[in-house]
This record gives sequence, structure tokens and C-alpha cells, in this order.
Amino acid sequence: MKALQCVELGMPDKLQFNEVPEPELLDGHVIIENKACSINFPDVLMIQGLYQFQPELPFIPGGESAGIVSAVGKGVESINVGDRVFAMTGLGAFAEKILAPQHAVVKIPESMGFDTAAALPMTYGTSLYALKQRAELKEGETLLVLGAAGGVGLATVELGKAMGAKVIAAASSQEKIDLSLEHGADEAFIYPTGNLDKDQQKELSSKIKELTGGAGANVVYDPVGDAYSEPCIRATAWDGRYLVIGFAAGQIPKIPINLALLKGMKIVGVFWGAWVGMFPEENKKNFEELFRLHADGKINPEVSDSFSLEDGANAIAHLKDRKAKGKVVIKI
Repeated sequence: MKALQCVELGMPDKLQFNEVPEPELLDGHVIIENKACSINFPDVLMIQGLYQFQPELPFIPGGESAGIVSAVGKGVESINVGDRVFAMTGLGAFAEKILAPQHAVVKIPESMGFDTAAALPMTYGTSLYALKQRAELKEGETLLVLGAAGGVGLATVELGKAMGAKVIAAASSQEKIDLSLEHGADEAFIYPTGNLDKDQQKELSSKIKELTGGAGANVVYDPVGDAYSEPCIRATAWDGRYLVIGFAAGQIPKIPINLALLKGMKIVGVFWGAWVGMFPEENKKNFEELFRLHADGKINPEVSDSFSLEDGANAIAHLKDRKAKGKVVIKI
């Protein structure tokens, strides 16, 4: 079968489109003929050797895919040959077929296409867990979303609205904030790109306070990090929750910890993957909720760019260079 393979660590141009052995069926696993898979920021980090869990070389990157089950191993329950599913495997998705443990496989509704199914698990799973279990977002609260036109950003905008929050979207261009408004944001603004200086950081805090009537945001969803984090923390409300999602801007910020004390606020880590392993039944309930929201038209993953498997290296580069709006999908 064909697959996109990482044979040496580096940038996406180091990836190779190779012929590799088909997966062998194991007990407790299924084989899926992939129809679509999607790119996530951990894929960008993993091929460079920068992710917290690093596989041995060579490996097939890609953490989520959707397709049709073609084989079922012994001990697998409730999944059958021919089922339409998505899989969250962490690795191996950028290939024509994938071996997946049954706990990582979820049946999808007949009404959901494969592109949508591939684009939903990590972004919406992360964002619902962040807002529901970690932030305990309440109806009527104000939610600030940074990187609001990215995959997790748009998911958070939609979920925040579905949960009854006032959503303020922040992104780096007019085109991106227009997209976040299309997905339900109440207000949106553009922040500068690059390494913010002190004046730009103060302007960012001031803008957030202005849009919240001086009170600050109850919840901040931050997948960007770097120089954007501290001004957002300074603009949280009393008892606010600042969600640590990731560091797309490239650097892990150093935060004056006294801000948490002075503002009576919480800095909350969001490690969805670890939580899924510890609380699979709660995660299952979250996905059931996501399927209901999709059926009701309250969420709809934005697939902005599609690539072929052979062109998969460019798909990863597209996300790495922050050109993506919504999700980037590889069609197989």
C-alpha cells in the first residue's frame, strides 16, 4: 500500500511517499481502508522530533482518519466489517490502510461524510473537553478564542456558541476573523503577528477589556502561546480560566505566576489525549454529544483545503506555515 513516511526527522519536504507493507490484523484491532485523514499541529511537531511522544524511525505520521472497516480481529465487539468509522491512533493515518485498536475507533453517523469525520475527532474532541470538563464554561459567560480560524479555533467558536457563551474571536487577518464570524462568533478582532513588543501586548489586553466592558474574559482558549499568553491572562475576569491548549506561535511563554493570585483566576492545562486514556467512557459521551450537535446543525467542521496522499507533505507544510483556515484534509 502507499503511505506518507517519515524516514528522517525534519521539515515536511523530508517526508517520502513510499510503498509499505500492509498492516497485519491483530487481536482486539481492526483494519480500516482510509478515505480521508486530517492534519493536526502534533503531526508538524512529530516529524521534526519535537513532540512529547516520539516514535522510532521510520514511521507513518497522522493521528486521525476516517474510512470503512475491512477486517476485524478476535475479541473486537460492536465493530463489524463494512462499518463507517473514524479512528484516533496518534500515528499511521497518512496511508491507504491503518491498523487501529478497537478503543480508538468510533462509528460515525450515516449522514456524516468521511472528510467531516476525519476533521472532527481531535479538534472538536479537544475543544469540547476544554470548555466542558476543564473550564466548566457557563451560559452567558464570555469566551475569548485565539487562533480562531484554525481547526481547534473554529471548533471552539462553534461549541462556545452552542453552550450559550458570548464568543470573541481573535485571529491574524481580516479573512480569518470573517470566517470566525461566519461560524458564530459574536465579535472578532485582528491581532498583530510576530513577536509582540510591550506596547502591542498592552494593546491586546486593552482590546479584550474593551470588548468585555472592562470585566475581562471569563474563559480564554489559547492554542497560540508565546507573547500572546500574558496579555490575555492580564485581561481575564475575576475567577477566569485561561486554557493552555498549545504553542502554535512557537515558544512556551513564561508567565508571572502572581497574576493568578491577583486575579483569582486559574491557569488550566488541557491534555485531551491523556484524559481520553484515563476516562474513555466520558470521552465516548462527549462524542455522542458532538454527533447530536452536528445533526442539529450547531457544529460543522470547516474543511478549507484538500490534498492527495501523494501531495501529503505539502498538506503538512500548509498547516505549519499557518496558511490553513479550519482543517486541512488528505483525501485517499
